[in-house]
Amino acid sequence: MVKVAIAGGTGAVGRALVDTIAAHPIHKAVILSRQVNYHDVQNLVDVLVKHQIHTVICAFGITGTSLKISQMNLIKAAALAAPACRFIPTSYSIDYPRDGVKILPPLRDYFDCLDELDRTDLEWSVVLNGLFLDYYGTPHLKTYLPPNAFIIDMLHNAAAIPGTGDEPVSFTYTFDVAKFLVAALDLHTWPRELRVVGDEMSINDLVRRAEATKGVRFEKTYDSVAKLKRFEITELPQHRSLYTKFPKERFQWFQSIFEMWVVEGKAHVQLHGSLNENFPDLKPLKVEGMLERCWKRS
Repeated sequence: MVKVAIAGGTGAVGRALVDTIAAHPIHKAVILSRQVNYHDVQNLVDVLVKHQIHTVICAFGITGTSLKISQMNLIKAAALAAPACRFIPTSYSIDYPRDGVKILPPLRDYFDCLDELDRTDLEWSVVLNGLFLDYYGTPHLKTYLPPNAFIIDMLHNAAAIPGTGDEPVSFTYTFDVAKFLVAALDLHTWPRELRVVGDEMSINDLVRRAEATKGVRFEKTYDSVAKLKRFEITELPQHRSLYTKFPKERFQWFQSIFEMWVVEGKAHVQLHGSLNENFPDLKPLKVEGMLERCWKRS
C-alpha cells in the first residue's frame, strides 16, 4: 500500500485523483485540507510524518500563492519528512517552455518549484497530458473542471481555430490521468515525465468529427499567429458566460498563450515512453468515444 497526500484535493484534478484512489483500496489518500498551515514547513513535516506519507501529489491552481508558498513549502517539508520519497508538483498540462515566463509570469513559480525539487533527494515527476478532453464533453461528461470553451464551443457549434489547425494535439480525460497515476504508484522508478495520452489528432480533425457526430456544421474562424501574439482570440459564444469570473481581456490573454503553444506543437505529448506503454490494459477515453457518449444525435 502507498499512502498518498493530495494537496489541492478539493480542486478539479485533485478530486478526480481522490475518487480514483478511493476506488483502489490497495492505496490510501490523505487530503491535505485548508487547515494545514502551508506557511509553516515544520507543521507540514509533522503532518506528513504523522500519516506516514510516501508520495505527495499536488493539484493546485497556478494562480495566487498556491505554487509560490503552498507547493514550495510542501516540497521543503517532503524533503525533510523521512517517509516521503516521491513528489508530483502541479502540472497536468503541456511541457511548458522556460521562456514562457516572459508572457505568462505565474510560470515563474512553477519553474521555481521544479528547481527546488531538483535540489532535494526526492524522486519527482511532472505529469504531461496535453489538453483536457473534459472541456469538449461538458456538460454531459463527468468532470470537476469548470466549463471552458477552449478553441471549440461544443454547446454553440463554433470554433476559433489557432493557426492552421493541423498541428497534432493530445487530449486526455482527467479521470484517465488519475487512473494512470494511481497505476504509476506501483512502479519501482519514475521517469522525470509521467506522460498520459488519451487520444491525439488535430483541431481540424476534432471539429470534423464533432460536426459528423452532432450532424451540424460548425461556424469556424481561424486566428492567425499574429493575432495570438497580440493576446487576442476570436470570442466564442460560451466565453461571455465566463467573463464574470475571468474578465475578457485577461481571459483572452491567458487563452491566446495556450493557443500559441498549440500552434507550436507543445500540446502534443509523445506516446513513446508514456504510462500508456507501461499499462497497456488501461484503456483511456478516446475522442470518438467522448463524442458518441456526449453529443450523438438521438
